[in-house]
Amino acid sequence: MNQELLIEKKAAVTTLTLDRPDKANALDAGLVDALAAAVAAAQHDGTRLLVLKGNGRNFCAGFDFGGCEQASEGDLLQRFARIELLLQAVYHAPFATLALAQGKNFGAGVDLILACGSRIAAPDAQFRMPGLKFGLQLGTRRLAARIGGDAARGLLAASKTFGTEEALRLGFLHEIAAPQSWPALIERAAAAAEQLSPAAAARLYAATVTDSRTADLADLIRSALEPGLKERISEYRKG
Repeated sequence: MNQELLIEKKAAVTTLTLDRPDKANALDAGLVDALAAAVAAAQHDGTRLLVLKGNGRNFCAGFDFGGCEQASEGDLLQRFARIELLLQAVYHAPFATLALAQGKNFGAGVDLILACGSRIAAPDAQFRMPGLKFGLQLGTRRLAARIGGDAARGLLAASKTFGTEEALRLGFLHEIAAPQSWPALIERAAAAAEQLSPAAAARLYAATVTDSRTADLADLIRSALEPGLKERISEYRKG
C-alpha cells in the first residue's frame, strides 16, 4: 500500500486522500501510480461516488519537481504522461466524481480538480495552471470544456492565479463551502449518484463528456518532446 494515499470505502463511496502534507500533496511518481491504481479499482468494486481530497493546508501543488535535475528528459516525459492518463481516467470515470479542495493549488493539482464532475472548494482556495510557462500542454481541452475556450485561453496565457469567486463565476467550481460542511456534501453527492443504475450512469457520463483522450495525450507528448524540457523547467522554477 502506498503511504502517500489514503483509501477509504464506505458502501458505494470511495474517498482518496492525498497524504503528503509536508510537500503540499505534490504528485510524485508513487502518488500518481497509487491514484491511478485506486481509480482503476473503483471501476470494479461497486463505487458510485469517488471523492478526491488532500490532507494539510493544500489539496495539491501539482507536479513534484523534486529530483528533476537528476532525471532524464525521457523520465520526465513518462511522469507527465502518467499524470495525463490519471486525469483521463478520472475525467472519463463511469461513476460520479467529486473534488474537495483547499489552499493553494497548482498545475496538475488543478487539473486533478478539473477532471472531477463536481468541484467544491474552501473559501480560501486558489488555483493556477502555469504549465505553458515551460511549454507543457496539459489538460487544455478539459479546461475549455468546463469553462469555455475564451476563458480557458485567458487563464492559461497569463498563467493567472484565481480564487474561488472567479472560479465559481467561470464554472470551474460548482460550490464554495467550508471544510466542516464537506461530510454533508459528500452524503448529498452520494445520494445523487444513486439516482441511476450503474449502467445508466455510465452511459450518461460517456455521452456527455467529449472523448479527446488521444489528442490530449498527443498534445502533451509533443509539447514535452520539444528540445530543452529540463532547461525550460529550470528557468520556470527560477522565476
